[in-house]
Amino acid sequence: MASLAEIRAKLKEQELRGSDNQRSGGDNSIYPFWNLKEGSEAVVRFLPDGDSDNTFFWVERAMIKLPFAGVKDSADSKQVQVQVPCMEMYGATCPILSEVRGWFKDPKLEDMGRKYWKKRSYIFQGFVTEDGLKEDAKPENPIRRFIIGPQIFQLIRGALLDPEMDNLPTDILHGVDFKLIKTSKGGYADYSTSKWSRRERPLSDEEQAALKQHGLYNLKDFLPKKPGDVELKVIKEMFEASVDGEPFDMDRWGQYFKPAGMSQQTGDPMAKTKTTSSTDDDEAPWEEPAVKTAPAPKQAESTASSTGSNAADILAMIRNRQKQ
Repeated sequence: MASLAEIRAKLKEQELRGSDNQRSGGDNSIYPFWNLKEGSEAVVRFLPDGDSDNTFFWVERAMIKLPFAGVKDSADSKQVQVQVPCMEMYGATCPILSEVRGWFKDPKLEDMGRKYWKKRSYIFQGFVTEDGLKEDAKPENPIRRFIIGPQIFQLIRGALLDPEMDNLPTDILHGVDFKLIKTSKGGYADYSTSKWSRRERPLSDEEQAALKQHGLYNLKDFLPKKPGDVELKVIKEMFEASVDGEPFDMDRWGQYFKPAGMSQQTGDPMAKTKTTSSTDDDEAPWEEPAVKTAPAPKQAESTASSTGSNAADILAMIRNRQKQ
């Protein structure tokens, strides 16, 4: 049986991990490769998940953003967003996606459907072997976490399916590094030229010593906490209020979820995002941390205005569908 000291140490570790999950990487454990300058790169070495039950060396995170027309009884009428976990991340039915899936059958509701569709990202861990950011302050534990968007993930996944890859890229002796290369396309950051190294590289003595000293993270510890029945009820209420164009009600929902920038509880380590397009057939537009490298095209502005002018018609169609 564990001693009291060991129990206290374990509880303290869980507390620290939980609070880290709610911060925006303030302890530097998350490597913000999206801050690379255009044309530069960083080289990382992925490591296995500390959870031996996980087949992969990553975990998938699925979040849904709910936009609100400001905060109720606030003088600032600026639009806010609340990010909530998608229940499909836990192998359960998501009440929001159950509703939204039907919208894609109606061309007039497709844009609204994409607005409320889940945004996927993937959590990895590993070493930064070439720091393209040239960080001034590095964490004591050199095992970093990486938040990877679908564009890069498809490159990682594609290589793993390639029969010419003989060994796991996370293998201590025969693994390979991954190059995160940032370019631009259409005024936005592009990572499509990122790639695996062609040469195997055994972990250095320093890296193996760090593994022995610090151990591996259980990546699922950095997923948002699974909502219970009460939280699910709140998520459903917020979703309906968001679709109806209502402001966020702090008194009603604030103890469970808060808008971005107000100490939200969803565990998102990404501070600023920009929407791009996904190539996955089953996935709506996704978001990569701070991918914008140039002013957004004016066309996007006019599209937003057009959407706003048709909001009443769209809401009417949604409500009619709900009654059927």
